[in-house]
Amino acid sequence: MSSRPRVLIADDQREVREALRLLLKAEGFETETAGSPAEIIQAVTTRGFDAVLMDLNYTRDTTSGREGLDLLARLRTLDESMPIVVMTAWGNVGLAVEVMRQGARDFIEKPWDNNRLVSILRTQVDLGRALRRGERLEAENELLRAAGEPTLVAESPEMKPVVELIERVGPSAANVLITGENGTGKGVVSRALHAVSPRADKPMVTVNTGGLSESVFESELFGHVRGAFTDAKADRVGRFELADGGTIFLDEIANISLAQQAKLLRVLETGEFERLGSSRTRSADVRVFSATNADLREEVAAGRFRQDLLFRLNTVEIRLPPLRDRQEDILPLARHFLEQHAKRYRKPLRSFDEGARAALLAHPWPGNVRELDHAVERSVLMAPGEPVRTADLGLQPAAAAGGPGAAAAAGRLEDMPLEEVERVLIQKALARYGGNVSQAAHALGLSRSALYRRLEKHGL
Repeated sequence: MSSRPRVLIADDQREVREALRLLLKAEGFETETAGSPAEIIQAVTTRGFDAVLMDLNYTRDTTSGREGLDLLARLRTLDESMPIVVMTAWGNVGLAVEVMRQGARDFIEKPWDNNRLVSILRTQVDLGRALRRGERLEAENELLRAAGEPTLVAESPEMKPVVELIERVGPSAANVLITGENGTGKGVVSRALHAVSPRADKPMVTVNTGGLSESVFESELFGHVRGAFTDAKADRVGRFELADGGTIFLDEIANISLAQQAKLLRVLETGEFERLGSSRTRSADVRVFSATNADLREEVAAGRFRQDLLFRLNTVEIRLPPLRDRQEDILPLARHFLEQHAKRYRKPLRSFDEGARAALLAHPWPGNVRELDHAVERSVLMAPGEPVRTADLGLQPAAAAGGPGAAAAAGRLEDMPLEEVERVLIQKALARYGGNVSQAAHALGLSRSALYRRLEKHGL
C-alpha cells in the first residue's frame, strides 16, 4: 500500500470536487473523484481507497440526504473497514445521528473548514489502516493456526507411550522436557501438547535458544528498551511477554551458556524479568516446553548445565524414539508428507511404487523424521508422474549409514559436489554416534552450534 493516503471524493458538483481535490493534493493525499452514486460504487468495487469523502445529496433539489444514506449502507456492505466521511449543506442533528448509525465515521457540514476536514480525514485514514492491518494479522493467524495443527503420526508400539504422555500431561500446567535425536519431531510434540492444554487458544512462541548468541539472548527472550544498545532504535517486546498466558517452546535448550541459564532460571522461578536497559520489573504467566537431543543429566554431571534449571524444566520428560526404531511409522509418515508437498507444489502424486516403499523402509534415517520429510519433498519435485519411484527419493542408504557400501561411496566422494560431500560425511557421523549431535560434532571437528547450522542447511 502507498504511504500516501488515497481518498475518493464524491459530490455531484464539479466545482466542489475540484476544490476538495486541490486541497487534499496540497496536503499529500492521492485522490479520485466521482459525481454520482453509480460512479462511486464502480470506483469502490474496482479500486482500493483509504477513505471516502462523500456528499449525501446527488439529485438536484433533494435535501433529505436519503439518497446518500442508501449509498452509505451499500458502501458498508462492499468494504466494512473503509472509513466514510459524509458532508452536506443541509446538516442537522438528526441527520448526523442517522449517518453515524449507518456506519459513517464522521460528519462535516458545508461550507467546510479546511483544517478540520484534513484532520478528520487523516485520523480516519490512520484508524482504517490500523483496522485493516488487524484484520490481515487475524487472517494470517487463522491460516497459521490451521496450517500449524500438529499431525502426530504414531502407529508404532514405540510411540504409544509418547501419545499416552501427551494425553495425560498436555491438559496440566506442568513444564515438559522433550528429548530425542535431532529431527525426531520434538517440535511437533510440543505443538500437540499445547493443542490439548487449557492454553490452546493463547499463543505458543518458539525460540531456538541454541542459535542465540550471548549478545542477543536477553533482548530476544526479555525484550529491550530504546537505547539499550547501539542498534536499539525502539522498544521491543521479548518472547516471554509475547507468550504471556500461553506457552513458550525453548528448542535446543542444552546449547545455552551457564550465564544464560542463570537468567533463564530466574524467570522460570518467579515469572519476573526486566527488558534489557530497563529497571522496571515485568511478569509473564508462561508454561514452558523445552527440547534437546543431549543427555542433560550428563551435562549436569559435567558442569555444563545447572541442576536447578533442569529441575524447573523437567517436571515431565517425553523421550522420542529415533525413526529407525519405529518402522511401522515410516510409510504412514511418508504418505503424510507426500500429501502435504503434492498439494504445495500442485502435483498429482498420491503414492509410492513398490521399489520406493522398499527403499524408504531400508534407509537408516540418521536425520530421522526431518530427513524423511525432505526426501519426500525432493521426490515430489523430481517425479515425472505418478507414482513416486525409488530414484525420485535420491536416497543413499549405504553411504549414509556407513554400512557395507560405505567404502564404495567414499571412493565416489571426489566425484561429488562439495556440499554433497559435506552432507554425506555429516550423515555418516550421525549414524556412527546414534544421532548424538555432540559426539558427531566432536568427530567432525565442529562446535555443536556449527553442526546445527549445517544440519539445517542440508535438511537433516
